[in-house]
Amino acid sequence: MAKDESFETFKLGDWDLQSGEIIYDAHIAYKTFGDPKLPAIVYPTWFSGAISDNFWLIGDDMTLSPQKYFIIITALFGNGQSSSPSNQGSDSKNKPFPKVSFYDNVRAQHKLVTEHFDISHLRAVLGWSMGGGQTFQWATQYPGFMDLAVPFCGAARVALHNNVMLEGVKSALLTAKSIPSPGPGEIYNPAVQSEGYRTWSNEEKNVGLKALGRVYAGWGFSQAFYREKLYETVLGYKDLEDFLIGFWEKWSCSKEPENLLVMVQTWQNADISKQEPYNGNFELALGSIKAKTLVLPAKTDLYFPPEDSEYEVKCMKAGVGELDVFPSIWGHWAGGPGDSKEDVKWLDDRLRRFFASN
Repeated sequence: MAKDESFETFKLGDWDLQSGEIIYDAHIAYKTFGDPKLPAIVYPTWFSGAISDNFWLIGDDMTLSPQKYFIIITALFGNGQSSSPSNQGSDSKNKPFPKVSFYDNVRAQHKLVTEHFDISHLRAVLGWSMGGGQTFQWATQYPGFMDLAVPFCGAARVALHNNVMLEGVKSALLTAKSIPSPGPGEIYNPAVQSEGYRTWSNEEKNVGLKALGRVYAGWGFSQAFYREKLYETVLGYKDLEDFLIGFWEKWSCSKEPENLLVMVQTWQNADISKQEPYNGNFELALGSIKAKTLVLPAKTDLYFPPEDSEYEVKCMKAGVGELDVFPSIWGHWAGGPGDSKEDVKWLDDRLRRFFASN
């Protein structure tokens, strides 16, 4: 599907957050495909992803067909399209940007779906990576609101090892400002620096974002991906350094540092049990899921290994959860964003069977 960068926004007003903070004059960005009279699907964005980065799974000949479904792509707070540090005015009350959770994002998506589109039930919620985390959040925050849930290469809570990875990513970025990480799940606050609130200089952004990209390069793809040199044979880079510059640094340098920090903080605090009525009981939260749920980890994903997904499905009620594993060496990238054509076909085929059988 061609990249159409246009999107719409829905005003939320002053948005109260789980943290006790507020996004003043908040909005959520979205884009739709298909007729609103068709069964609806919510398809949230992933870490750093723009709305258009979700298009690869949508098409007339695919399971997510606009001929069959009304597809709503929703953007994370912090992605640069929904309320984010990068789209606040210089006099905004949202400086520094507040701490945001998956709960806050999904509550905003629910308001968009029910109040703007007047939809009372969804056919499905699905997503990759942080989109998978939001899928789990939907299934526990609004049980019974959807028929199907399909988180792929995502998790219902951030694992300790995943949190350690994110600390490395965050620290690489903050080192450019000579600032240590404030700790897992915390967010860097530029307002508390001795010189007062200040933005990133061009040099700080360049150095920090390139460092972030190179740290991320060791996690996004698997050891086997690098061993087989798929960055050359499939993606067309001439060597490893060309890949690190042309793929990873190009990606990271296209982002805004404080947007990334907001999304890292959201990711690091991901846990479906951090809400009523679960109050920290992770197993109770998973057991509350009513939607038929297909959990799709990747065999070689370094963020979200299949063992975590197996436990998630084990905690669901009988007949609710189903597990299948991407048989891929593309690591986390097996689930998106469309670079591995074999994995796209595998996912689309798996979705088609799941939708048809439920």
